[in-house]
Amino acid sequence: MKQVAAPPPCPEWYADNEFNASLWGTYIFTANNWQDDRYFLADHAWGGGVDFKYFFHRYFGVGIEGWIANARQARENIFVDLSDGIFQRSFDNKNRGIGAVLGTFTFRFPIHCSRFSPYIWGGGGGIFGGGQRPVNQWFRENGGFPVTGPGGLISNGGEGFDILKTVGHTESQSEGIGQVGGGLEVRLTPHIGWVSDFSWNFINGPVNNFGMARTGVNFAF
Repeated sequence: MKQVAAPPPCPEWYADNEFNASLWGTYIFTANNWQDDRYFLADHAWGGGVDFKYFFHRYFGVGIEGWIANARQARENIFVDLSDGIFQRSFDNKNRGIGAVLGTFTFRFPIHCSRFSPYIWGGGGGIFGGGQRPVNQWFRENGGFPVTGPGGLISNGGEGFDILKTVGHTESQSEGIGQVGGGLEVRLTPHIGWVSDFSWNFINGPVNNFGMARTGVNFAF
């Protein structure tokens, strides 16, 4: 009887255990308009980052992610004169680097005999560089010196302390951040792939969440 050779096995593009290092660019957009956002103080930001993951199982990996983005912040300034009915609001623009470091857990699903692997992940860590808030101070209209007194209540002299204006801004605030997302990797070789994904990020505090789109190269060892 004639022997028929078995077909060669299909190539596997993903190892059961591997270390991944990724370099990527990112676009960030805030959930709120720039006038209302309380951390980025902007509509969007551009940046880049890295992440390192170890897949201890074909489908599961743990890692660390870090990124930094440039945000053109709009910092609020106000001038209010209660006695004259004046309310003025303006914004100064400043470029500011905002970054984060997170620990992550990834579930991926390498499709057998293909270059494709969809994945989802979640993580948590800290974000820094944003959250500057205006420092507003009361002044007496005729004297121009700042208010002092218990509870900020004014009861002395002339029109009193009826002018409120911005005299500066606080330093940046560090906050906790959570992240969930999903994406797709395409392996060009068993050791080089291209990744694209999207995540939603939750910063501690109100009115400051944002979306992040990433794309870049992944190296597998």
